[in-house]
Amino acid sequence: MNVLVPVDESDPAREAVEHAVTTYPDATITALHVINPSMAMYRGEMAYNYERLMELEEEEAETLFETIEQIGAEHDASITTELMVGTPARSIVSFATDNDVDQIVLGSHGRSGMSRVLLGSVAEQVVRRATVPVTVVR
Repeated sequence: MNVLVPVDESDPAREAVEHAVTTYPDATITALHVINPSMAMYRGEMAYNYERLMELEEEEAETLFETIEQIGAEHDASITTELMVGTPARSIVSFATDNDVDQIVLGSHGRSGMSRVLLGSVAEQVVRRATVPVTVVR
């Protein structure tokens, strides 16, 4: 079984990793981090230097992956890490399709009301678009 866990720096993402390694102990687990270039551009004065901005995002992703791999080690699970650049929901669904993923486990940021309407919800979009089962961890 192949399980995909999209990750960012949030607590719900870490909880999703915990859920995946405990619920699917024999699965191949892949942690996917998506760098959204349009959101990365909001980092202030660095916005004009796209190349440097992407380097910083990749460095942050490596630190994130170290944390994710530690969670896996605590549960005797090996977690593979992948990095993509693109729109998060679209990239997650595309990765799942292209890599024969059987299950997606992702954290919910718990947005509700107007903030969810305005910002959209990656979890909601993945649930709607994915062709495999999706577990949303709160």
